[in-house]
Amino acid sequence: MSTIFFLIGCSVLVAIVFLLAFLWAQNNGQHTDLYTPSIRILMDDADDKQTTEEQFPASK
Repeated sequence: MSTIFFLIGCSVLVAIVFLLAFLWAQNNGQHTDLYTPSIRILMDDADDKQTTEEQFPASK
């Protein structure tokens, strides 16, 4: 019986930690930009193009 009380206490503690992490993320603006992540795959990164051209110059 004491094992069950220990496991319940551990699960409540883990749930509180996850709740605090969620509240911290909400207060710091983690979920404010809902548009950019959905189109980020479509955007080109200028830095990636420059490093690729520097690593593999076009052969003539």
